[in-house]
Amino acid sequence: MRRGRILSILMLICVAGGIVCFAQSAGEALRGGRRLQLGVAGSVLFVLGAGAGLAAIATLRRDCRFLIGAVRRMTADGRLKALQTSNPEIQPLIAAINDMVEAADQSVSDAILKMKELEIQLKVATAQRQHAEAIIYSISDAVLVTDTFDDLVLANESAARTFQFDLEGTRRLPVDKVIGDEKLVELIRDMRQSNSKSGRRIVEHKVKNDREDRIFKVTLSAVADNNDLPAGVVAVLHDMTREKEVAEMKNDFVSSVSHELRTPLASIKAYVEMLIDGEADDEKTKREFYEVIQNEANRLSRLIDNILNISRIESGLVQINKQPQSLTVILKEAMEVIAPQARLKQINLVEQLTPVFYQTLADRDMLYQAVLNLLSNAVKYTPEGGTITVQTLVDEAKRKVIARISDTGVGIPPKDLPFVFDKFYRAEANNHMANGTGLGLSLVKHIIEMVHRGRIFVESHVGKGSCFGFELDLCD
Repeated sequence: MRRGRILSILMLICVAGGIVCFAQSAGEALRGGRRLQLGVAGSVLFVLGAGAGLAAIATLRRDCRFLIGAVRRMTADGRLKALQTSNPEIQPLIAAINDMVEAADQSVSDAILKMKELEIQLKVATAQRQHAEAIIYSISDAVLVTDTFDDLVLANESAARTFQFDLEGTRRLPVDKVIGDEKLVELIRDMRQSNSKSGRRIVEHKVKNDREDRIFKVTLSAVADNNDLPAGVVAVLHDMTREKEVAEMKNDFVSSVSHELRTPLASIKAYVEMLIDGEADDEKTKREFYEVIQNEANRLSRLIDNILNISRIESGLVQINKQPQSLTVILKEAMEVIAPQARLKQINLVEQLTPVFYQTLADRDMLYQAVLNLLSNAVKYTPEGGTITVQTLVDEAKRKVIARISDTGVGIPPKDLPFVFDKFYRAEANNHMANGTGLGLSLVKHIIEMVHRGRIFVESHVGKGSCFGFELDLCD
């Protein structure tokens, strides 16, 4: 009998061990999100019971049946439950098993809670990454992001256009295999190898491609990971090409204005000094000096007016009053004003104008100034006895009215034609024909194209003459 009790206790220990193993396995399975099946627990207990029950199968049959039934109840709905029994012989063992079950159940609950927290953190991190990518993709500047191995991990469309690479097919490739710009790759590597955690470096860099060279301001920033260790480099490339061109244009403009202002001021100063020194003894000489001073002062005034007008148009500050106007009427009025100058050089003015009822939406004063400048240039650069033809054409299909002012003057060399509308530009071959500031045609271009949204053009043949013209929209 005593031997049977010992065997019974050993059997219970084996079974208890099986239940403990089962409880631990159940906890691990629930941590992974898998539901325990009844067959697993039954199989484990069957193997353990069969190995230890060879000595006392009959004695322990009742207890085993209770334990197996209890385990089945414990896992009936996939959760561990406490065991209940009135048998005093196995009550201590049941209490120990219940304690282990409670501990396993708590571990499972903690694991599930931790898993939910990790899922929330993953969702937040994913949302933050998507938000950062959306910001980077929306930036007009080119953006390149590399990791600690100098692999490209993120880029936007602007970067792909600038360096001509496939945005989707170049992720996790070495940056030097993607952009092919050795200088920029070297800058990125130097920034990464500096081991800076929050440093920033700004350099100017020229990017060469098949279309044109572009100048960029490159901002390199080091980024750190969660452990505050260097994790990569962010490179932002801002296109400064247009800004550089504008800066150069401003410098050239200031230089040209200074030069143009200096010439008439020097003449005025020189003649005033001669008058003060008494070098003009007679009235005739004094009058000549006064006329030179007046002409230079008028030239200075025209120069300043043209500069101000161009500046107002470019800045959008000019007051524009557009009304339906007849281009033919404006041309006839300008021809009447220029006629005296044409007669002095015996230049013949020829009209070929369309009826006045064709109208365009225009600022009358500004359009008149543009036409008068074109006519004045034609008179200046046409030799005596030449002809100036003023013509208007109407293209009703395209709803355009076209003005052409042709002369039989000296013409413009082909190398100068692309630049005749630039500020302060004058063809060197024709400088001897007339004085000027080089702003008249530039002002005309601004009035026609910027104010009236039209198109200006020029045709010229050296020794045969030139034709300056423009086209504007007809009124509906």
